[in-house]
Amino acid sequence: MNYPSPLISLSLAFIFLSSSSLWASAFPNKHESFLQCLLDHSLEYSNYSISKVIHTPINSSYSSVLDFSIRNLRFSTVETPKPLLIVTPSHVSHIQAAVICSKSYGFQIRTRSGGHDFEGLSYVAHLPFIIVDLINLRSISIDIKDNTAWVQSGATLGELYYSIAQKSRTLAFPAGICPTVGVGGHFSGGGYGLLLRKYGLAADNVIDAYLVDASGKFHNRESMGEDLFWAIRGGGGGSFGIVVAWKVKLVPVPATVTLCSANRTLEEGAVKITHRWQYVANKLDENLFLGILWLGGKITSQEGGKTNPVATFFSLFLGKADELLSILNTKFPELDLAKKDCIETSWIESTVLMGVGFPTELTLEALLSRTPLTNTSSKIKSDYVKEPMSEAVVQGIWKRLDSQDIEGGNIIFVPYGGRMSQISESETPFSHRAGYLYKIGYIAGWEEQGIDAEKRHLRWIRELYDYMTPFVSKSPRAAYANYRDLDIGSNNKFGKTSYKQASVWGLKYFGNNFNRLVHVKTKVDPYDFFRHEQSIPAL
Repeated sequence: MNYPSPLISLSLAFIFLSSSSLWASAFPNKHESFLQCLLDHSLEYSNYSISKVIHTPINSSYSSVLDFSIRNLRFSTVETPKPLLIVTPSHVSHIQAAVICSKSYGFQIRTRSGGHDFEGLSYVAHLPFIIVDLINLRSISIDIKDNTAWVQSGATLGELYYSIAQKSRTLAFPAGICPTVGVGGHFSGGGYGLLLRKYGLAADNVIDAYLVDASGKFHNRESMGEDLFWAIRGGGGGSFGIVVAWKVKLVPVPATVTLCSANRTLEEGAVKITHRWQYVANKLDENLFLGILWLGGKITSQEGGKTNPVATFFSLFLGKADELLSILNTKFPELDLAKKDCIETSWIESTVLMGVGFPTELTLEALLSRTPLTNTSSKIKSDYVKEPMSEAVVQGIWKRLDSQDIEGGNIIFVPYGGRMSQISESETPFSHRAGYLYKIGYIAGWEEQGIDAEKRHLRWIRELYDYMTPFVSKSPRAAYANYRDLDIGSNNKFGKTSYKQASVWGLKYFGNNFNRLVHVKTKVDPYDFFRHEQSIPAL
């Protein structure tokens, strides 16, 4: 079928997006023909009928499927654009049909695995669109003989960790802390966790993948070619195709690991210790990850309304507590870590403790829940640091966290070094390797509803980001692709983004790898079918 010409007038697009059911009722023939296209282009097995996994606004399932994986309530309002329909594929042919038919009818596709993208790009668009939600594609197969696993993109990190533990307690996978994050988006943008100094990123440990391209063709690593396989391992989701599954390399861990956590307030030296941390954390033994989480805003208020920010120094050590304490007491005595601050456990139990908290009864089944502990409105930004900041600058960050204007503000400091310095910046699209001491993530989170609350929290995080400008990486000011930030660069919500527009954020996310990503995109998706506000553009 031919593309509509013009696609749809902008005014009609707004009507469609405000209520997708209007589209179905106003254009019943087009609606029915699109659905028929999906039926025609999917393989109809008795157990895999695509009709069972299509959710339109007239279905009672539509709202529950849409809302289930929304992880940022900023994008769950009446005004938020809604998809024309949602496909929850249970077979790869359903994905192929969605691609072929959306391309024929001029609809955008947004692909969702866990829904944790911070700008809602996996389930929000400003032109007529459908969602391909991979929640039904979540099978995991562990091969203990060669220490690999195949994991479908709709699985969560928690489900992957749990499946590994069913086979071995001395194998792991280097990915994130949050168990409800979907592997599809996490791997696509790099994916970091507490094992990054030992084993690098999740994307560094991907060795094969299954992908549906912009023509609806199905590929593995061999058929897609090494350029495309390189691009999907850190080049960001939503640009090159829909990755159905990933083959990953599992990594060895000791039977006993040590988790530690110590809180410090300003009076207990939080600023001074953080300042010193900059000179130590990236040089520690690669078996040791020592990060910092600062928490501020009203959530830390005491009686009388005064806020009291706290710095949590948290670590994972691939070994026993006595060895960890020996290292830190020698290399970082300022922290004054005590054995009571630590717990010896297995790696799999450490993922529960870090991702779910410290439950009364520690059960691995907690990793299988797809419902996050909290779900609020949020905004995130990121930076990379190449030179230690002065204590006065660290004090200035703390002062901005000590604010009554925000409900909750987090600042996370993630140490690099170790394996992250050994991998070439061109090995994958993720370019932030040697030369970077640590990464910073700034997060504002709030439950209060209304535009005033949103403006207040956005103003706070943007002012903090501006304050940090002189003290972080420059030319470009680097940023983490999985911490999508639409404040960076100009974003074309209603059409294609030019190379010049995209290079503003592209160079920040991918450094010198951005141009290679554009080359791959132009080769595999020349008409820019897979796109969103910060997707890789085609020339």
